[in-house]
Amino acid sequence: MATVTATAERTIGAPVDRVRAAVADYRTTRPSILTGHYRDYAVRSGGLGAGTDAEWKLAATPRRVRDVHVEVTQPTPGQLIERDMNSSMVTTWTVNPVGADSSSVTITTSWQGAGGISGFFEKTFAPKGLKRIYDTVLANLDHAVRS
Repeated sequence: MATVTATAERTIGAPVDRVRAAVADYRTTRPSILTGHYRDYAVRSGGLGAGTDAEWKLAATPRRVRDVHVEVTQPTPGQLIERDMNSSMVTTWTVNPVGADSSSVTITTSWQGAGGISGFFEKTFAPKGLKRIYDTVLANLDHAVRS
């Protein structure tokens, strides 16, 4: 098995405190920025940053639907880590300042991929597909924090 990693990054036109608060808001902001690839989104407990317990279905393709159940930690003020309790998948949201009125947001997801030929295709195509999804989520986040 090889580690598979997908990353997307965007500069958001809003101050870092506003963007960090929006990223950590699993109750209101998060469901409003997700794409149609996410279904059955629910916060089981918490809802603001560390300690949040949430779940959803992520349909990367019509045939590849993953049941995701995350527990959120916050090791630093600018970072949220979502660990999937159903798999090896870990997603890290990192928000850093870019000047006084902008922020850089990076989403990185890694997991242990399949072996053999299936693993080759997963490592080749899954990161590109997930990056496309994340690019739209980040565009939606940009719009949400500017509104």
